[in-house]
Amino acid sequence: VTSPRPAPAVLVAADLLGVKTIFRLGGAQAIAAFAFGTESVPRADKIVGPGNRYVAAAKKLIAGECGIDFIAGPSELVLVAARGNPEWIAADLVAQAEHDPDAVAIFITPSHKLALQVQNAARGIVTRLDLPLAGQSLASQGRIIVTQNIQEAAELVNRLAPEHLTLFEGATSLLGRIQSAGSIFLGAHSPVAAGDYASGTNHILPTGGAARLRGGLSTADFVKCISVQRLSSRGLAGLQKTLLTLANTEGLKAHAYSVRTRFQTTPAGAPESAAPGRTPKR
Repeated sequence: VTSPRPAPAVLVAADLLGVKTIFRLGGAQAIAAFAFGTESVPRADKIVGPGNRYVAAAKKLIAGECGIDFIAGPSELVLVAARGNPEWIAADLVAQAEHDPDAVAIFITPSHKLALQVQNAARGIVTRLDLPLAGQSLASQGRIIVTQNIQEAAELVNRLAPEHLTLFEGATSLLGRIQSAGSIFLGAHSPVAAGDYASGTNHILPTGGAARLRGGLSTADFVKCISVQRLSSRGLAGLQKTLLTLANTEGLKAHAYSVRTRFQTTPAGAPESAAPGRTPKR
């Protein structure tokens, strides 16, 4: 575990989880240290977790030197609703926007009225809570998209493949049509903040459209599978025709021979055309 300035609460949580070593490192330099190892930092087999653009660039550079989870960019939220409390919707969008000036917060709805209500509510929240960073993020990366119907929203979501997806009132029925999203929050009482802190799901999620390729970090990222096979003579005989056909089709003679030789009685080095026990003609 590494953190440049670990908060006391994080240190206590790590201790309760049995974490015994925490390195006070961060940024691209921490990625380099764990990828290659130093006198005081052991070389890691895999580096996982989010970070800023410099961390993302460093992880991309060292991929291959050690394993990584994925390149995590700015945080993203797509919220889809046909109806609902505009203050709640706006609150979720602003909460996402306060992460980073590059954070993406998108609201998709078929209701032009609701779109305007959410826009006004978001402006109000930014002002009341004094959130200039969130205001900057919404101005540069925030979007409200009005669709012809709620079904069209599902198509947009799958194209965007967002890190977080909230299906609000009037949109929960789209769940079965969603093919690409890092984590889905279903219903009006499922704010993304619940996933950030306490609902139990992993919150290291793919961004930048990578949800089309994989889901969030999980125990599978720390499992290495090694296949083992053992064939009996009878089992290999049953595969022999298939193996020889494919090897010969590829023109890999030694591959074919490595299978065929196990079923030949010709002494090693003798011409294959010679019958057992006969001297080949010269």
